[in-house]
Amino acid sequence: MLASILLLLALLAPAQEQGQRRGGQFPGNQTPTPQTTPQTPAPGPQTGGGQQGRPQAQPTPTPEEPPVVTKHSIRVGGNTINYTATAGLMPIKNRDGEVEARMFFTSYVVDRPEGGSRRPLTFSFNGGPGSASVWLHMGAIGPKRVRMNADGTMPAPPYELEDNQNTWLTQSDLVFIDPVGTGYSRAAKPELAQKFFGLQGDIESVGEFIRMYLTRYERWTSPLFLAGESYGTTRASALSGYLIDRGIAFNGIMLISTIMNFETTAFASGNDLPYALFLPSYTATAWYHKKLPSDLQTKPVNRVVNEAEAFASNEYTLILEKGDRLTGQERQDAIAKLSRFTGLDPKFLDYANLRVNLNLFRKELLRNERRSIGRLDARFKGYDSNLASDSTDYDPSEAAIRPPYTSTFNNYVRSELGYKSDLEYYILGGGIGPWNWGANNNYVDTSTALRNALAKDPYLKVFVAMGYYDMATPYYAVEYTLHHISIDPLLLKNISNSYYEAGHMMYIDEKSLSKLHSDVEKFMQDSMRR
Repeated sequence: MLASILLLLALLAPAQEQGQRRGGQFPGNQTPTPQTTPQTPAPGPQTGGGQQGRPQAQPTPTPEEPPVVTKHSIRVGGNTINYTATAGLMPIKNRDGEVEARMFFTSYVVDRPEGGSRRPLTFSFNGGPGSASVWLHMGAIGPKRVRMNADGTMPAPPYELEDNQNTWLTQSDLVFIDPVGTGYSRAAKPELAQKFFGLQGDIESVGEFIRMYLTRYERWTSPLFLAGESYGTTRASALSGYLIDRGIAFNGIMLISTIMNFETTAFASGNDLPYALFLPSYTATAWYHKKLPSDLQTKPVNRVVNEAEAFASNEYTLILEKGDRLTGQERQDAIAKLSRFTGLDPKFLDYANLRVNLNLFRKELLRNERRSIGRLDARFKGYDSNLASDSTDYDPSEAAIRPPYTSTFNNYVRSELGYKSDLEYYILGGGIGPWNWGANNNYVDTSTALRNALAKDPYLKVFVAMGYYDMATPYYAVEYTLHHISIDPLLLKNISNSYYEAGHMMYIDEKSLSKLHSDVEKFMQDSMRR
């Protein structure tokens, strides 16, 4: 996801203050189904004279805005799928029944499907934190897709939508959730907003949304799936542990461009771990831009990164651990091997003390070509104003996707889904305040919640999708996390993964989009086998 341009800032400067927790929010109040257009009381100002002994008027209940329901059809693989789209706001209440926020969602439900409510249901969101669900919605999963060039680069405006021949609607009904502060989702009062802008408040509010949706739309007995991208995988793994303790179990979780343990990507003093875990992604990127020695350059990328992984997890890790205890010859040997796997100049690696953070790599790899490379997708090239600086001006991969997704969704939600609002739809950032990570140290790790969910529900399956050119959530860091969650060996078979020759949002590349659809289709079918 890109959905995750704020991720790097969050890694570098995680908030240390402990935010308020939304204790007891999950139970909520039972409400009628949407067909009855329920009226939801909301707190309001007291009226009347306010004199002692004189009764004051009760606050006027605020009517709940009913969702907009429309009918559609799409032809996929020669078959016509008729479906109902619903776009609207879900009230998020506290235990007293007071509305504290309203979360925007879009759902797609196939009309009169075989099995009725037993049809699978997938809840999907993106990351950031601070990103709307538009990226997975309009890039990979929903019935409509933003038309990009075949390799994922930006087409010329005006931008267009097309029927998504790889929509997951063939396998599951879909619900796209915009967390508070993203999309059209807002806190009911400005002073309540910060309760949602943190790890715990975000988990509890999205968990409450899921409970409310299952209740209002009577889907408690459907096979359930979660799909998250980037920080959305942080949220999904945490939700799996949070909701299993509240009686909601999932058949499967799809983690796309994953980060659960933030230590694996935080280039910080005293933390050498990311240098080793980013190295295979550096190698893949150097291979793509033809900067490796000929013996590596002629091999397929999967074989090249396998060699880089062996170096990173063994010799390079020991090199980093030795620090200034390296002998002169050991240092020269290390520089030569690191140059071989990164395509970087040996003198530069020496000056960098064998430790090249992401900013330096993005700037240095193509400096001789007067170009920088992308963070979300390292295949993309950027144009910087200062060729001598140590950081890039912008992320060319983010720049390529933001205008097409922003313009097409804003038109689609009004013209086709019929939901009309003058509010700004916050695509990425703009709607959230400082994020409260709620941790006692700098490194959040939600993999323990996923591990606990697997332990409590041995039927839960997990699918992990990883892009070789993803520099926001590098694939080898994901593998490291999955190998360090202390799961019982018998449950390892519940985790599967797949690799793509693309970046963070691998689905913007047409070949990777098709592969992702096939991989998810098989995963969902396997997850529902008893």
